[in-house]
Amino acid sequence: GQTDLKSPQDIQVYVVNTNFTLRWKYTGNDSHVTFSAQYRFEGSETNETEWKELPGCQNVTHTECDFSSAITEYYDTHHVRIRARRREEVSPWSSIFEMIPYFIAQIGPPGIELQSINGVIKIKVSPPEANQVRKMWIAHLRFKYNLVIWENSSNAEFRSQSIFPTDIIDDLAPDTTYCLKVQATLPLDLQEGLFSPIHCIKTTRKAVNDLLCATNVSILALNMKFHLHWNNQYKQHVSYNVQYLIGYLKKLYDDYSTKWLNVPGCENITDTQCNFSSIITTTSGFYYLRVQAMSEYKRSCFSNEVKVDPLITNEIGPPGVKVDISDVLLHIQISPPGGSESDVMRDHYDLSYRVLYWKNSSNNEEEIKMKEIKQTIGTVSDLTPLTLYCVKVQAFSEVYNKSSHFSREECVKTPGDKILPLIILATFLTTLIAVLLVAAPLGFALYQAYKKIKCVFFPSCQPPLNIEGFGGQLFISPYLSPTEDPIENCSIIEIIMTEKVNEIDFKDYKHSKQSSRDSGNYSNDDDTSGSKVSQETLEKEMV
Repeated sequence: GQTDLKSPQDIQVYVVNTNFTLRWKYTGNDSHVTFSAQYRFEGSETNETEWKELPGCQNVTHTECDFSSAITEYYDTHHVRIRARRREEVSPWSSIFEMIPYFIAQIGPPGIELQSINGVIKIKVSPPEANQVRKMWIAHLRFKYNLVIWENSSNAEFRSQSIFPTDIIDDLAPDTTYCLKVQATLPLDLQEGLFSPIHCIKTTRKAVNDLLCATNVSILALNMKFHLHWNNQYKQHVSYNVQYLIGYLKKLYDDYSTKWLNVPGCENITDTQCNFSSIITTTSGFYYLRVQAMSEYKRSCFSNEVKVDPLITNEIGPPGVKVDISDVLLHIQISPPGGSESDVMRDHYDLSYRVLYWKNSSNNEEEIKMKEIKQTIGTVSDLTPLTLYCVKVQAFSEVYNKSSHFSREECVKTPGDKILPLIILATFLTTLIAVLLVAAPLGFALYQAYKKIKCVFFPSCQPPLNIEGFGGQLFISPYLSPTEDPIENCSIIEIIMTEKVNEIDFKDYKHSKQSSRDSGNYSNDDDTSGSKVSQETLEKEMV
């Protein structure tokens, strides 16, 4: 039938831990109106589509109700609706509110216990839902806690810090009332909880500073080598024990005071330093260290604790560098900080290298150039011949925002330019070949001219003796003009030949001529033809 009742509006569900509250608005002016809600849920194993009455939310007169007992599955989808009722008259159902409890739940406030002692406040935090059977937050070790503390005064300054479940709040003024509150968070889920109720406590006066205690405890770490240093203000004999605590023990809600261990090699020592690198067995965790001072009267005192987060506390040392030169490249070889055996430095820091190089000359304005490389081998090109180049390298990690000091400078001189000697050699060989090509024909021509001149002016051969004896004069070169009339010479030869024919047998003459030819004393072609003419003349006369 028809009704004038209005439906509830703006349906909301608020969840804190495992506490569920349904709230709504009702704009009607009707009196004696009650409200009732229904719900259904879709589980992984069931798919209930039938609406059921919501326990704790039946016939309520206010605009909210608690239905915590009805919800037991926190990761399933739930639907809720509500309507108004006046006697037998009911309104239409409201719009349906859909929810998955875990995703809309808020982290409740943690529990707090405080103790004021020796000028500090000891705090112990218990996780949300510590005393509940049903829990929304199962992994309570994932909780982290934020503390806000301030002086209980009108000009209060708020101070925030992270704390462990069991922790000490120091750096406080004595005889002063401080108020504080604590919040639990789940950083991985980006969830922040509700703050605890405010607690206030008054500090006490700190005991007089014990001179036996070690002071100024600090850590020096380089290339994963860790050293603890402290100061001694005690004038008498004192010995020290260095103790460490694995960091995750402080995340537990148990008492860790008995979990401290001695650092091997740092027991009962008199030095004010200790190498504790042996206890750093992992880089993913963190550690706490303290120094226990012991007098000869068996009295002891503990120093303040210092935290060691290995990859953050450690500093990166300078890398090693070697440089070499080739024809056109400067080769740079880098040794990672800590040496070749330091895998942690190389693997966890994801190191890069910043290389600076410059010309080492008298010109102070020479530009320093830089290049960044990931590898441990780099090269530099465009080198100037016969120039001294210097290099230094810095290691850095972008992940941890850390950088080392620069390495020491390494210098090397580039060789001379090999192009100029090649040009000179090529020029010399070209010139030599050109000279040989010109000089060879010229030399040959001069040699031939020399032979001709020598043969003409300085003949080396003499006519045969039988020819020389004819007329008793030397042979005259056919190339020279005769000094006397050739007719007169012919007549003289005829006279001489006539006189000699009677004395010489013609055969003997032929034999003598043959011997003369064999001896090679005279071989001129003109002389031979002349000998033939003389022979014919002799034969005619003999006839």
